[in-house]
Amino acid sequence: MHTIRHIVFDIGKVLIHYDPELPFKRIIPDDEKRRWLLANVCTPAWNIEQDRGRPWADAEAELIADHPQWEREIRAFRQNWREMVPHAYDGSVAILVELIEVGTDITFLTNFAADTFAEAQTLYPFLKSGRGVTVSGRVQLIKPDPAIYALHTDTFDLDPAATLFIDDSEQNVEAARAFGWHAVHFTSAEALREDLQRFGFRPD
Repeated sequence: MHTIRHIVFDIGKVLIHYDPELPFKRIIPDDEKRRWLLANVCTPAWNIEQDRGRPWADAEAELIADHPQWEREIRAFRQNWREMVPHAYDGSVAILVELIEVGTDITFLTNFAADTFAEAQTLYPFLKSGRGVTVSGRVQLIKPDPAIYALHTDTFDLDPAATLFIDDSEQNVEAARAFGWHAVHFTSAEALREDLQRFGFRPD
């Protein structure tokens, strides 16, 4: 059994729900138009650059130049961001709280725009718990770049061989393992409890 002394949590889709379709179901009721916008204009590839540190004003200007007919909807993405993160995952948060209460060293590593992460911490105060967080938009690196795992390791003085990472992205999990951390792919709170038990943790 591995001796784990540090647990690193991802945030989106592990501790809080994220779905950009939620506000756009109201803004663009037509299913086909809404899906086209999110697949061709306000795409995941466009949004990830805000996670890498690009200012929203620059991101919006770039898209509006290419798609002026969608200006209102492009600006609506950031304006209605809070609707995209409507609730926490209670089961996962319970595990987080239990781990902290028994003295586990907890940090967070997240792909998140700097400004929206600050809002998320206001909405979900448990994101201020643990020992600290590496936010991609602040450091201008994103998972699965090995450099962000190295930065997080150095910032929080982690022993990679004693570190367990939890992320909903298999790509990010594989990158963490390649870097030298242990890592598990998050699918549910129930599965996470089983994973933690395999590593010697029994939050209950």
